[in-house]
Amino acid sequence: MVLAQGTFDLIHPGHLHYLSEAARHGDTLHVVVARRENVTHKPTPVCPDRQRRDVLDALSVVDEAHVGHPDDYFVPVERIDPDVIVLGFDQHHDADAIREQLRERGLDCEVTRATGREPAYDGEILSTNEIVDRLVERRERDGE
Repeated sequence: MVLAQGTFDLIHPGHLHYLSEAARHGDTLHVVVARRENVTHKPTPVCPDRQRRDVLDALSVVDEAHVGHPDDYFVPVERIDPDVIVLGFDQHHDADAIREQLRERGLDCEVTRATGREPAYDGEILSTNEIVDRLVERRERDGE
């Protein structure tokens, strides 16, 4: 069983790469969606927690999507009890700190990091923030 996690505000090809790579680490992929109030390292998600979870749950690569715990990242990890946690290649999480927390909680789980992905063609967007920025720029330019 594999666990991936993230904000997943607007799903883009970088997310699909991450989730597909994570899924290759086991038979079942669980994804934990960060709660809006817990996202402090970047802009707050536009979409509600449940919506982001529901979109991920609809992806064929994802077996089950969950909304994270309001106070403790490790509560869903303990409940899911994965064999592997796959971090996104650019996520701010410290893999060694996660390993230490897992040991302290008695969880035997490998922690690895997904590879990055370059755009497959000119103009492909692999960043939620870049998608939002382009939308805002276009709407301001077009007077919408």
